[in-house]
Amino acid sequence: MKTLEELRKIREKAKEKMNKIASGKKYKVVVGMGTSGIAMGAREVLKAFIEEINRQNITNVIVTQTGEKGISSMEPIVDIVEEGKPVVTYGKIDSEKVKRIVEEHLKNGKIVDEYVVSVSEQ
Repeated sequence: MKTLEELRKIREKAKEKMNKIASGKKYKVVVGMGTSGIAMGAREVLKAFIEEINRQNITNVIVTQTGEKGISSMEPIVDIVEEGKPVVTYGKIDSEKVKRIVEEHLKNGKIVDEYVVSVSEQ
């Protein structure tokens, strides 16, 4: 069993590693992967973001996941985080909507209004 101090060191190393990966990235795409999100297709959405970003050779985006977002009626939920700007939360996302979000929001900086659930400060 690890001590609390050992666990803190492991956490700090993991945070440092994530910060290195995220540095230089303009956007962070966060897919809600709680049980309701997974049941509604969040795994496919996560995979679609990764594939579309790679297909278009976009290098300034990091894709990650989180737990429940708290609005299960809108799953799959995706947050687009950009430093210094409000977080845009998209809801009821599927693979086709991913393509449009990548093209319009991640490549051109234009929010896809019809998919937006909320916009909130970081």
